[in-house]
Amino acid sequence: MKWKGKDLFDLVCRTLGLRETWFFGLQYTIKDTVAWLKMDKKVLDHDVSKEEPVTFHFLAKFYPENAEEELVQEITQHLFFLQVKKQILDEKIYCPPEASVLLASYAVQAKYGDYDPSVHKRGFLAQEELLPKRVINLYQMTPEMWEERITAWYAEHRGRARDEAEMEYLKIAQDLEMYGVNYFAIRNKKGTELLLGVDALGLHIYDPENRLTPKISFPWNEIRNISYSDKEFTIKPLDKKIDVFKFNSSKLRVNKLILQLCIGNHDLFMRRRKADSLEVQQMKAQAREEKARKQMERQRLAREKQMREEAERTRDELERRLLQMKEEATMANEALMRSEETADLLAEKAQITEEEAKLLAQKAAEAEQEMQRIKATAIRTEEEKRLMEQKVLEAEVLALKMAEESERRAKEADQLKQDLQEAREAERRAKQKLLEITTKPTYPPMNPIPAPLPPDIPSFNLIGDSLSFDFKDTDMKRLSMEIEKEKVEYMEKSKHLQEQLNELKTEIEALKLKERETALDILHNENSDRGGTSSKHNTIKKPQAQGRRPICI
Repeated sequence: MKWKGKDLFDLVCRTLGLRETWFFGLQYTIKDTVAWLKMDKKVLDHDVSKEEPVTFHFLAKFYPENAEEELVQEITQHLFFLQVKKQILDEKIYCPPEASVLLASYAVQAKYGDYDPSVHKRGFLAQEELLPKRVINLYQMTPEMWEERITAWYAEHRGRARDEAEMEYLKIAQDLEMYGVNYFAIRNKKGTELLLGVDALGLHIYDPENRLTPKISFPWNEIRNISYSDKEFTIKPLDKKIDVFKFNSSKLRVNKLILQLCIGNHDLFMRRRKADSLEVQQMKAQAREEKARKQMERQRLAREKQMREEAERTRDELERRLLQMKEEATMANEALMRSEETADLLAEKAQITEEEAKLLAQKAAEAEQEMQRIKATAIRTEEEKRLMEQKVLEAEVLALKMAEESERRAKEADQLKQDLQEAREAERRAKQKLLEITTKPTYPPMNPIPAPLPPDIPSFNLIGDSLSFDFKDTDMKRLSMEIEKEKVEYMEKSKHLQEQLNELKTEIEALKLKERETALDILHNENSDRGGTSSKHNTIKKPQAQGRRPICI
């Protein structure tokens, strides 16, 4: 009952393990107006609903200028990723169609990890909300066509961890015109209705119909003073030649919220331009150590995965060879069985032929005996003698035929014996081949020895209760060179990313439904055609480039 806003806020931060607390706050809604819990005021003294439970939303109240440089903790990056992603899907931040597809691919990488065609099959994104409904309705494309384009870029993000994919998402999203801008309806001293935008870079004045390009901007470093009195705000620029800008809002709660956001964003703006506090330096050092540890862990897991894949490939190869040897042994056994069967058949046939030859020889002998008996018992008469001569002649012819047949059968028996001998020789060779196959040496099992860590991978030893920092001139020069190198790499990545975005934009332009374009789509296309208003950073620089001439609204 006595808790203040800071007590509840600190409890939430401790529960999340969050140390970069200055970006966040507890938000609640009262009478359709957004408000933030005050740290030095009792929770129940706020104008909150008296019905239990009292609901607060833990959200980012202030946004960084550069997410990659300012967001140190992984939990901080993850919370910003979730909030910005929801704002884009809810169309609170305008995002072009081609950038929406790229952001969706990084969101899929953060959730599912590396793309695997065997796991991430067609339709695995069917239940995911990845694109704003405005983008889906703007083109004559089926969900399968959108999934195909998202998956094509998702496959290119292989090797990125979840925190890296989320950071890439934020780096792209922070260049959107409406990113991190809080809009409020105001009126100037002439009564003209306008929109006030408050963000990390300064104050911006918009036309109510165009939230993308501000009419005028006041960077924090060019504002001398912001005063609030009797529902009226006064912005006094540093350059006294520029007119003072006054505006007001009809609701007291909105005025207080504008003042809170102005103070908080200005404090963070000045804080970024000073040396980091000891706490921030410690967090950055711990973050670097944690990042290096995770990198080493990822490399170790990658090596183990590679070794496991090699062991599996070796096992598969051994299994394939074993199966091949089994098949060869089976074929040799079958050939041996066929040879044995052939030898048995040939032996049986040779035996039958030999018996037939013996029978023919016996018949030939009987014919010869009959011929001799006929000669011995020749008939005295000429007729009988002639008949006998004829019978003798016939018997001689028959005996000659019998002799030829017996000789042929004998040759056939010899041939069968020779075939039998060849069959037995084939059987002996088949047995010899089977013996050679079964006595081949087996392949020794492979015991992959984990490769030692490369000597160039650093090791870490965390000793001591505190970290000390001593920056010298040489360290600063080396740090500057590293920053310049990162800038060059970032420019090259940005150029490649822009080429990819332009390619996707050209590809899906033919399917666009012009009649479904929203006002923000038309404004974005006009800005793109002019080529100079795609980034809110450019808009802020325009008044400076024009010599800070007075601007009157």
